[in-house]
Amino acid sequence: MEGSILNNLGFDPIYILIAQAILTVILLIIVIVCIFKIRKLYRRYDIFMRGKDAETLEDLIMKQLDDITELRSQDRANKDSIRIANKNSRAAFQKFGMVKYNAFKGMGGNLSFALAMLDYTNSGFVINSVHSREGCFLYLKEIDRGETEVALGSEEKEALEQALGYKEKPL
Repeated sequence: MEGSILNNLGFDPIYILIAQAILTVILLIIVIVCIFKIRKLYRRYDIFMRGKDAETLEDLIMKQLDDITELRSQDRANKDSIRIANKNSRAAFQKFGMVKYNAFKGMGGNLSFALAMLDYTNSGFVINSVHSREGCFLYLKEIDRGETEVALGSEEKEALEQALGYKEKPL
């Protein structure tokens, strides 16, 4: 064996064998780690698929898609309901102002009042109830965007200003 390639190397061939042994041990460790990871992944897959075949899994996915479609339609219906509720709330009376006063000094106390009721656009009415010994008289004046064509009394103006937020309401 004098003509062998190993004799011509210039270093002892045992080093090659040691390097191959170390590389084999490293590769064996990597293979063992991969086997454990594959087993762990298989256990997860087995738990996920337990009692299911391809058809039941497809049914599950289709059910989820149907649920998503139903939720989207319910979401649309809820948004429409909220839009309608907002629209209706703007038409409802939201702003109020009330002033109690004594219409006829010395006759009956503070039983008369002026009440202003306005919606979102500051449209509505002012109702004035004048109480006297002979009876109670009601006067209604329309308000359009915070303005009226009819002259308002001082109590009616004060109630309107309270409703518009210009004047603070008494507690």
